[in-house]
Formats: sequence, C-alpha cells, structure tokens
Amino acid sequence: MRTLYLDTEFTRLSLDRRLISLALVEADGVEFYVELEEGWSLADCSPFVVEIVLPQLDASRYGHSREAARLALQRFLLEQGEVEIVSDALAWDWPLLLELLGRDGLPQNVLGCREQIDLLGDLDEQAIPHHALLDARLMARASQPD
Repeated sequence: MRTLYLDTEFTRLSLDRRLISLALVEADGVEFYVELEEGWSLADCSPFVVEIVLPQLDASRYGHSREAARLALQRFLLEQGEVEIVSDALAWDWPLLLELLGRDGLPQNVLGCREQIDLLGDLDEQAIPHHALLDARLMARASQPD
C-alpha cells in the first residue's frame, strides 16, 4: 500500500473555513495539486491567509473550478492503486478533502487515513511555506528514513 501526504490551505482556522488549495504527494514524487477558483472569497480569509497564503497561489497554472478539481482528484486517486492518506492536521484537512470529493466520496482504493502530527515538527514555523503543495512535499520527504 502506498502513502499519500495531504495538505490543504483554507480561508481561516474556523469551522466555516473554505478550501483554497489541496495537495497530495507520495514520497516517490507522484503529485496532485489544485487551487480552487470558486467557493471562497477574499472576505472569507483571515489576515494570515491574505498575507502569507494568497500571494503564493498561481491560478493561471493550477486554478480549477470546484467541479473540475473534484473530477481531477477522483481520477488521480483512482490511478494510485491501494493508498492511505496521511496528514499532520487531519481534523482540518480530511473534511475538506471529503467535501471536495462530493457526492461520490472516496474511491474504494483509498483504504484509510491517519494523522502523523510530528511530520513537520523539526521545522521552525517560519520554515513552513504554508503552501499546500510545498508543505505536502515536506511531509513526504520528512517521512523517509535518512
């Protein structure tokens, strides 16, 4: 079974958060990344997100409608064979992944999820990019034995 490392960026640390971007990365380099062009607005965002997260986005390269992102995510997951999904903040990331997948839910080849909170524990907070793709890459790299 393969492991995909999940990270998301969203509008604010609250229950009414909105997904901005989502990444899944495997340690061998397989990657999925999307930025949502809809479903959130600048007014929804915390000052931290406006200052740190939004300037890193590249909608011209990664931007998708929610529906296109949903279809791309389903297709990506189905192509991976049996996988588990790991996050360092599962309570925040997992619901957003499920929300994006929508009515069809998880493909059957996704066998589960787990949290590994220490994945980025050795990094200083300022060393974490707060970009879903870059953070998922860091988690995948941190999970590998030296």
